[in-house]
Amino acid sequence: MRAIVTGAASGIGRACARGMAADGDRVLAVDLDEEALREAHRGGGPAPAFRVCDVARADQCAAAVDAALERFGGLDALIHCAAVHSSRTWEEATAEEFNRVLEVNVTGSFLMAQAAARPMAAAGKGAIVLAASSIVYSGGVGGTGRGGPAYASSKAAVVALTRSLARALGPSGVRVAAIAPGSTETPMTANYTEEDWRAVSARSALGRPGTVEDMADAARFLVSDRARYVTGEVLNVNGGAAFA
Repeated sequence: MRAIVTGAASGIGRACARGMAADGDRVLAVDLDEEALREAHRGGGPAPAFRVCDVARADQCAAAVDAALERFGGLDALIHCAAVHSSRTWEEATAEEFNRVLEVNVTGSFLMAQAAARPMAAAGKGAIVLAASSIVYSGGVGGTGRGGPAYASSKAAVVALTRSLARALGPSGVRVAAIAPGSTETPMTANYTEEDWRAVSARSALGRPGTVEDMADAARFLVSDRARYVTGEVLNVNGGAAFA
């Protein structure tokens, strides 16, 4: 498989890129910080190729896709994990905060998917996975590292974007789906306290928080041929927290 993974310097994106490279897939790992990318993938098996990209800029998204096409001769998959967090409450959030989060999380998701979809549609096949969040269903109020209204709104928009793109690109043979991670140990949750993690575990039917590998395996399944009849869906990966 020939793939691009964004947000690949840390968290779920890093786990996706490392896992795919270890499986022999040809991967272009994308992030804002090249040094962080290289450090994140130093040692531990085969390393992906690297590309610096601001996903909120259309020209840089297109350039990243062009780099993958030049290196790999085609593009089969995009796993888009790049995002920013916001824990500001409704009282603290400003228009600038909302616009910052929406620009990266929503516009960035669209621009990266748009750039990747063009060669996929021309080839008549491909798969795109975007990153939503379980916060869409639980409602995030912010504070102490938790997602607030700006973050929750951006991830709700990703759900709608996933379904819109799935309908638009389906006739061209391109599938679009999303994962909605529950609370996962990533840099976004670095401010969680031990009490916070105990509460997360208590909400989970499996009695533990998610790992980046849990999320990466779900994303990798959705871009694989094993999910060849899955499109427009949002896969909740939250250990049963939605009903526990």
